[in-house]
Amino acid sequence: MDRYLITGFSGFVSRHFLEYLEILQSPVSILGIDIFTPDFGSDGMNYVQVDFQKMDLLDREGIEKIISQFQPNYILHLASYSSVAFSWENPVKSFQNNTNIFLNVLEAVHSVNPAIRILSVGSSEEYGALAGGNAIFREEDALHPVSPYAVARVSQEMLSKVYAKGYGLDIVMTRSFNHIGPGQKEIFVISSFAKRLVEMKKRGDSSPKLMTGDISLIRDFVDVRDVVRAYDGLLKKGRKGEIYNVCGGVGHPLRELVQQMASILDMEVLTEVDERLIRPNDNKVIIGSNEKIKRDIGWTPEIPLRRSLEDVINFWNRQ
Repeated sequence: MDRYLITGFSGFVSRHFLEYLEILQSPVSILGIDIFTPDFGSDGMNYVQVDFQKMDLLDREGIEKIISQFQPNYILHLASYSSVAFSWENPVKSFQNNTNIFLNVLEAVHSVNPAIRILSVGSSEEYGALAGGNAIFREEDALHPVSPYAVARVSQEMLSKVYAKGYGLDIVMTRSFNHIGPGQKEIFVISSFAKRLVEMKKRGDSSPKLMTGDISLIRDFVDVRDVVRAYDGLLKKGRKGEIYNVCGGVGHPLRELVQQMASILDMEVLTEVDERLIRPNDNKVIIGSNEKIKRDIGWTPEIPLRRSLEDVINFWNRQ
């Protein structure tokens, strides 16, 4: 039976990862760790056995003890402060936490069992601003991080390379692009838009106005249910020491997604820019190539953007 240790277990992605493993109908054992208790479990699941332990990954001895006792085949490292906006407000806390918790995981694996496969989840934010006229980011492109969050993710990736080459650890890395889907916290842009639009619709606002940041930004969105398929595929078939974009390969302006969600809700909405919501030095265009992950593990995104938006809206309608 495969054994997965999932850090950052109480977050958005982990819940969907469990649901995906259940769909596979192969018995697995999961140990989730997080500083927060999850608001979900494995009730109704027949193939996924889940245990949870509350802990802080800054506790190096604690994570080493857990790995020694649980003996996972795979570690899915999701734990992080994952908001770019939070990193601008709390740059020291964001950088130190995201870098040091990952370093503790690496040290624990190096000490206990270097054969454990680790998926180091990074971000498209690592690429930064487009350079050299490129239209789409590929894994071999130079990195130009432009936020504290992005710098921490680059540091995590560099540590992965050091431990893979220097100590022989079995690490696969991602640069994951914007993922969306039901259950995502409202601190993320599309979920925030969806929640506020649903609230306006339910109130029956006569002239609804949505306050936004820069909605001319173009992003590459991929459904979280496709993302977790990619993560499991990379854990099982990704090449050691390699980096993979997890992305849809198509860019959409944020303005377009607002219009699509308004259409789904059968409403018209005005947008107005709130300067306080504009982040410093934001990337104008982030689109990725998924050719490498397609070639190496046969993954391709399957869920259309409109379905993702419908499911996000339905989630907020139920709340």
